[in-house]
Amino acid sequence: MKYMLIMRGNDEAVASFADVKFEDMLEAMGRFNDELISSGVLVAAEGLDAAEQGVVVDYSSTPPVVTDGPYGETKELFGGYYILDVASKEEAVEWAKRLPMTRPGIKTEIRRVPSIDEFPQDNPWIQKERAWRESNGQL
Repeated sequence: MKYMLIMRGNDEAVASFADVKFEDMLEAMGRFNDELISSGVLVAAEGLDAAEQGVVVDYSSTPPVVTDGPYGETKELFGGYYILDVASKEEAVEWAKRLPMTRPGIKTEIRRVPSIDEFPQDNPWIQKERAWRESNGQL
């Protein structure tokens, strides 16, 4: 089963990383990533650029409103993710508990990523997506 670990942090926690040397961050995350790779559970992982570099598309009106970052008041910023292929939600939780570079104000949300096999296989859109995934080695 695949699970996504979504790293989130409040403004204060994210700002507190300004004092952390980039090399130290790379070392801590690199060691953790190496553990994931060595254990065979890592599918994908990416960090995200700063919120100031992003935009928000708000669908509350027509047409949608696009706002450049930073976003003003934010309760939690989405900072990056891992996708792990593990046996259970409990195993995903155990990996999340070991994440480095955490502190108060940082949270990891864990959500299962359903397989394409769980969708109706007679649906033409599912069939089209399956063919695409097969053609580029994802299945």
